[in-house]
Amino acid sequence: MREKTKLKIGAFSKLMQVTVKTLRHYEQIGLLAPDEVDRWSGYRYYTLDQMQRLNAIRRFKDVGFSLEEIKDLFDNELHEPSIGQINEKLQECERQIRLLQRRSRQLAEMANAKKKIKKMEKFSIQTLPSIIVASHRSIIKTYADLGPLCVNVIGPEMQRLGCKCPPMGYCFTIEHNKEYTPTDIDIEYCEQVEEMGQDSAIIQFRQLEEVPKALCMKHYGPYDRFYASYTEAFKWMEEQGMQIAGQPRTSYVDGIWNQEDPEKWLSIIQIPIK
Repeated sequence: MREKTKLKIGAFSKLMQVTVKTLRHYEQIGLLAPDEVDRWSGYRYYTLDQMQRLNAIRRFKDVGFSLEEIKDLFDNELHEPSIGQINEKLQECERQIRLLQRRSRQLAEMANAKKKIKKMEKFSIQTLPSIIVASHRSIIKTYADLGPLCVNVIGPEMQRLGCKCPPMGYCFTIEHNKEYTPTDIDIEYCEQVEEMGQDSAIIQFRQLEEVPKALCMKHYGPYDRFYASYTEAFKWMEEQGMQIAGQPRTSYVDGIWNQEDPEKWLSIIQIPIK
C-alpha cells in the first residue's frame, strides 16, 4: 500500500500559502481538520486530501460563499453548491454591483461638487433650490459651541429619526439675533434631507422655498472674520446695483471636522438679492 505524504502544519502552511493562524481557525470551526494529530507532541499533519479540500475552500470563498456555507457544502454528499445556491450568489453579486454603481455615482457627484466649489469665482450669482431641511434652533454661547452641538446633539438626533441626506450634503446656519452679540447667539442650523420626517423636541422639518437669486461668496478662514467677507460682499452688491432680499445663510464646506488649520476652513456666504 502506498504511504501517504504527510506535512507538518508549518510546511503545509508554507506550500499552500496560508497562515498557520488560518489553518487553526479552520480546524476550530470544523472546516479543515488535519489528517493526524500526534498525541504526544501535538504536531498536526496534513495530506494531499487536505490540500484538495483547502483549494476547494479557496474556490468557494472567491465566489462569495461564507465559511459557514462552505462547511455546510462539505457536510452534504455532493461537496458542491446546487444550481439554486449558485443563482443566489449571482443575485447577490448583481445587488453588490448595483450598490457599488450607486456609490460610484454618489462619489462622483461629491467630487464634482468639490471641483465646482474650487472653480467657483469669488462672487457668483446662483439659484438656491427649494429643499427640505432638518432644522434646530437654539442659543449658543459662542461660535465654538456650534461644532459640539452638531456632533453631540443634532447629528445623533437626526440619526435616531432616520434622516437621509443627499450624497453631497448641504448644511447652513441662519442667525436670528437682531444685532451683533459675541455671546448668546440665536442660531438656526439647517441640513438638507431627502424627505420630511416626524418633528421631535430637537429637530423640526420644513420646506424652504427657492431663492431665485443669491450672491454666493467664498470665505476662507475662521468664523470670527465673517464681517470682512460681508463687507466685501455688500460692496460688490452695491457696485452691481443689487439689494438684499432675505436672510443671509452661511454654508459650511470645510471646517474643524476635516481641517485642523482654521485658515483652510471654507464657508460659502449666501445672500438673497434682487
